[in-house]
Amino acid sequence: MNPHSRRRFLAGSALAATAAGLGLSVPGRLLAAAAEPPVGPLLTRPIPSSGQRLPVIGAGTSGSYDVAFDSPEYAQLQETVKRFFEGGGSVIDTSPNYGRSDEVVGRLLAEGGWRSKAFLATKIAADSAEAAKEQWAQSLRRLRTDKVELLQVHNLRDWRRQLPYARELQAQGRTKYVGVTHYTDAGLPELEAILRGEKLDFIQIHYSVNATGAAKTVLPLAQDKGVAVIVNRAFDDGRLFARVGDAPLPGWAAELGVDSWAQLFLKFAISHPAVTVVIPATGKPHRQVDQLKAGRGPLLSQAQQQELVQRFSA
Repeated sequence: MNPHSRRRFLAGSALAATAAGLGLSVPGRLLAAAAEPPVGPLLTRPIPSSGQRLPVIGAGTSGSYDVAFDSPEYAQLQETVKRFFEGGGSVIDTSPNYGRSDEVVGRLLAEGGWRSKAFLATKIAADSAEAAKEQWAQSLRRLRTDKVELLQVHNLRDWRRQLPYARELQAQGRTKYVGVTHYTDAGLPELEAILRGEKLDFIQIHYSVNATGAAKTVLPLAQDKGVAVIVNRAFDDGRLFARVGDAPLPGWAAELGVDSWAQLFLKFAISHPAVTVVIPATGKPHRQVDQLKAGRGPLLSQAQQQELVQRFSA
């Protein structure tokens, strides 16, 4: 066996062994993908307000990280997070609204010694100044840290009061960046107004092959204003996988090194020049390996992006 083939065999065998130990069933397609050596490092994009570069594939935690400690799901997350950081990821996005996710993220980072590698993003989701202060203190305890890289106002909730509070914490060195988030088209008009009237480091918004409303105004405006963009719901909460079923990938996908629909959906999002990072959520190690692959290799051309939009808007 030549060295290249041996590396592929060992990588696939390692994933299979890990999956077996965690009681997982991994599709052969993903085992084959995991066995392929990475094609270069993860693509990075700069945060416009600082120039700091972030890997384009991050990790969301909604749902996937809301698990009981010492459960089989937590054991899977330990391996998932290991593969995330070893694969070049850094951005982990969580929220006090995601059940136990904050606590789980904090414990995972502490156990694995990953905190120094993490670009940790969390949120304020409160309706008063006092509630925000209490929530922030609780978030730090749960995350086992004294500061975060990014603090966001969750779904624009009470943003006129909470965004200034986030800026206060930024001035104190408790967060490096501040921003606002939303997750549906209903939030786009207000996001546009905030982008025009407020100084932000980040916005977080949904953008996918079947939900491209953000590309009309918000994404170009963020790019013009020098605001980094985090994309959530790139899979439309999993609905896109139900739509494609067993359908084959477009013929040109192989030219981009893409061998799964998940990779293609993620690569679509990061192909927009305004997008800094996309944050798919998973608690499965083999899916984490698959998702990270989307951050390597060529991006989609305008024609390829349009082909996907037309297919999924039909």
